[in-house]
Amino acid sequence: MSWTETLRTGWAAVRAHTMRSALTVLGILIGIAAVILTVGLGLGTQQDVSAQISSLGSNLLIVTPGSSTDSDGMRGGFGSSATLTRADAEALASSVNTPDVGAVAAEKSTSLALEANDTNWTTTVTGTTTSWAEVRSREVAVGVFFTDEDEANRAPVVVLGSETAEELFGTTRVVGQTVTISDIQLTVVGVLASAGSSGDANLDDLAVVPLSVAAEQLVGGSSRNAISTIYVQAASTDQLSAAYQEATNLLLNLHGITDVDSADFTIDSQDSLVSTATAVYRTLTVLLTGIAGLSLLVGGIGVMNIMLVSVTERTREIGLRKALGAPPWAIRRQFLVEATILGLAGGLIGALLGILAARGLPGLLDTSIVVSYPAVVGSVVVAMVIGLVFGVYPATRAARLAPIDALRSE
Repeated sequence: MSWTETLRTGWAAVRAHTMRSALTVLGILIGIAAVILTVGLGLGTQQDVSAQISSLGSNLLIVTPGSSTDSDGMRGGFGSSATLTRADAEALASSVNTPDVGAVAAEKSTSLALEANDTNWTTTVTGTTTSWAEVRSREVAVGVFFTDEDEANRAPVVVLGSETAEELFGTTRVVGQTVTISDIQLTVVGVLASAGSSGDANLDDLAVVPLSVAAEQLVGGSSRNAISTIYVQAASTDQLSAAYQEATNLLLNLHGITDVDSADFTIDSQDSLVSTATAVYRTLTVLLTGIAGLSLLVGGIGVMNIMLVSVTERTREIGLRKALGAPPWAIRRQFLVEATILGLAGGLIGALLGILAARGLPGLLDTSIVVSYPAVVGSVVVAMVIGLVFGVYPATRAARLAPIDALRSE
């Protein structure tokens, strides 16, 4: 029997029991679709996390203070101390001290209420320097960012996030308007372009003022010189590691610390954040894919069950073919082809449904699903292999039937 005849006969046998074949294919296609969606969801989540971290800026090191301890011995979390100062930021910005650092932006943030006309809104007020926009990869959509002269002269100006402007004025066309923060009137000189969110932080809900204004007029007190965060931008991606070492060594020297384990500050890099997040989501993806793969195993058992039923129903047919001279390998090949057809059909339909779901679900789940075409091709191949592997035993059983015993069966 030629391959063409074998394929034609196998397809006819599958079509002869449409409902049974459809239910068998269903078990496989559900597993294939689940695997494609699981892999796509994992890749999409990794992509989203990387994009959120990248929205902080490029080639970035994030320096935060260490933890504080109160008089009762209670320790605060990382960032609760006031160990970073503007002097630290200025030292980090020196090309002599840190030749691999491209730009530095000191940031002093606090939550304050803003008032405009009869409206008020509480948001994050960030005091910083003019390099902040470049380091944080932020653009001004309306107006301008404040200048070095504004920062040096403590000019009462503010740049609003787009959502903050909408909450206070109902529009982003607010350049020239006045807002009041802690009884200080500030003139709006610009509105930032929308940047979305990063984790739990809304990057569009903030007010940015010159660092000198924040330190001297909005916050004041003994903590006026303290900095909540220093953003250090490496000159290039290749220099990020060198910039990290330079920043660490410089701050240790400035703070008089000899043991790096006793450092009163923490430096995180984008690479470490991305690597950690990616490792977590990769592990979850592997776990979920393994669970989805169990449905493929169930589908394979379904293929074996149906093929065993088929062998039992077609015992007389097998005996007749063997009596007419069909060799065992021809009988075996016949049933293997039928099992492979079931696996291939389940794989193709499952892949199609998985791709369609990956295109449609992001709008409902508000997350990204990336279709991995290597995973799609691999899933289809796996479906065929499952059909082939789980069809071996039924095919072998059919090939071993004795012609006389087969013909005697009812």
